[in-house]
Amino acid sequence: MKPTFKALLALGAVMALPAGAMADEIAVIVKTTNSNFWQNVNKGASTAIEGTGLTMTFDGPAAESAVADEVNLVDNAVNRGVKGIVLAPSDPDALAPAVKRANDAGIAVAIIDSALGDAAAGTYQTFLATDNCAAGKMAADNMIKLTGGEGKVAVMSYVAGVGSEVGRVGCFVDQIKANSKIEIVGPFYSQSQMATALNQTTDVLTANPDLKGIFGANEPTAVGMGRALQQAGKAGQIAAIGFDGNEDLQAMVKDGTLNATLVQGSFAMGEMGVKAVADLIGGKSVEATIDTGVVYVTKDNIDSPEARNVLY
Repeated sequence: MKPTFKALLALGAVMALPAGAMADEIAVIVKTTNSNFWQNVNKGASTAIEGTGLTMTFDGPAAESAVADEVNLVDNAVNRGVKGIVLAPSDPDALAPAVKRANDAGIAVAIIDSALGDAAAGTYQTFLATDNCAAGKMAADNMIKLTGGEGKVAVMSYVAGVGSEVGRVGCFVDQIKANSKIEIVGPFYSQSQMATALNQTTDVLTANPDLKGIFGANEPTAVGMGRALQQAGKAGQIAAIGFDGNEDLQAMVKDGTLNATLVQGSFAMGEMGVKAVADLIGGKSVEATIDTGVVYVTKDNIDSPEARNVLY
């Protein structure tokens, strides 16, 4: 019988699961395949699988809001007897039963990007992610500097209740409220759809002509937010901070539409997630939590090695 996650955590590391007669496959399942961020996770995962003697599949729903589709993908991986799963859960509670089924089947599971709810404790072996609360506070501290700590700041979020969103946006808002006189407008939820974020931001700009700052909390949301600022002729006039680092967001930092964007190690999530599961399958120890980091990228440091290592 496998030791529980809590018991292993008490030892400071999660030990390997015993290898079984399962397919030599690690299934990497993300929130959606329709995002450069998740495709960069795929690149990292593909790099890590080389030389392991294992195979890898990469899949995800068409949209982050298609939670039931992601549950089905996990169930399908369990049913075909994979050896390991690397999962970015789109909902902290809805994915928990599927992860438990994987655990009950003796499959090694690494959770990346977003945490599962408390009900999932003991059903996965390691969690790899940006410290989203720390990232949210970093964004807030810089927004306070950019705005002078006064005026209205809009929060353009993505999917309410997702683990990464709770930490990232929740800590951004809390830090703003505790350390400034800024009035928060929102949050607004784009469902991680760029077009929705564009329309929502356009509406926010119209309704709040005195807006001083705006925060776009993930890749498609930040891209839509930036395009709305450009279309409204307000690029560079409103303090704007994005999140993630695709080519669109890099261009917006360079042209001044965004003052900055916070970039997660998406490649590292895939690479380190697959490596962790491969280690578990191979009988090695893996830490219970692994921080994949975040970099605050501005026009001044966008060409630095630190930034280039995380941009995609």
